[in-house]
Amino acid sequence: MPPEKFRVGLVQMSCGPEPEENLQKALDRLGEAASRGAHVVCLPELFQTQYFCQREDSSLFDLAEPIPGPSSDMLSEAAKKHGIVLVASLFERRAPGVYHNTAAIFDSNGELRGLYRKMHIPDDPLYYEKYYFTPGDLGYRAHNTSFGRLGTLVCWDQWYPEGARLTALQGASILFYPTAIGWHPSEKAEFGEAQHDAWRTIQRGHAIANGVYVGVVNRVGFETGNVRGKSAPGQGLEFWGGSFLCDPFGTVIAEASHDKEEILVGEVDLRKLEDIRRNWPFLRDRRIDSYAPITSRMLD
Repeated sequence: MPPEKFRVGLVQMSCGPEPEENLQKALDRLGEAASRGAHVVCLPELFQTQYFCQREDSSLFDLAEPIPGPSSDMLSEAAKKHGIVLVASLFERRAPGVYHNTAAIFDSNGELRGLYRKMHIPDDPLYYEKYYFTPGDLGYRAHNTSFGRLGTLVCWDQWYPEGARLTALQGASILFYPTAIGWHPSEKAEFGEAQHDAWRTIQRGHAIANGVYVGVVNRVGFETGNVRGKSAPGQGLEFWGGSFLCDPFGTVIAEASHDKEEILVGEVDLRKLEDIRRNWPFLRDRRIDSYAPITSRMLD
């Protein structure tokens, strides 16, 4: 049986131009999280590089690796070494011309417990992900680990309550959102505070609506998409950090700054799920007989 209590580590980090250095930094930071008592650790989205989707460049597909592959093997070894469950976001090469934005879940013995391929793929200024990533086809999943059933979605998925609900209904006690989200410099003064507040609010809403913990892990720092000395044109992005862990009541247990690398460690108490769901029985009172139209694009 998984323990009733365990500690979660969220690694908020900046990313430089050299993928090998970013991977080593992530390995060092997850080791630090483990040394601070974390049993489950989550890394930010696509942490091995600066956020390269700021432009469309076919040469950047060379960054992708199969899973299992060299990077996932190193992450698996690290999970086993530190005895932690690890959620790691990777650029997956599935086949020639087919690439995914994928979260891999490694158990504390290093075993790959499963994959989640990002389902919702954005296409916005400086977030040109549709060029790189095939939409996920594995669906929404909860994975059995030595610390219970965990679910993960990725970044743009965080705006969609359907994904959170379908993962929670499979018994996940905590949802992780590895993320790369930031401000456009020209928009920050006018819209920055509201954008961050909306992002924080909707994910706390997922925790409340589903009676689960939510862990959100963002990168931090200003980036130009620099990969091995080659940057994207434009003003770049200021990634706003703000990683946080909240409980099933939406209460924020731990939260990072907007501008610093940090490791957050917070406790998950599965007994709280029971207590909160007894008093807020949203899952009990769902009218599943009335939701069929949700699969329509619009109800014209």
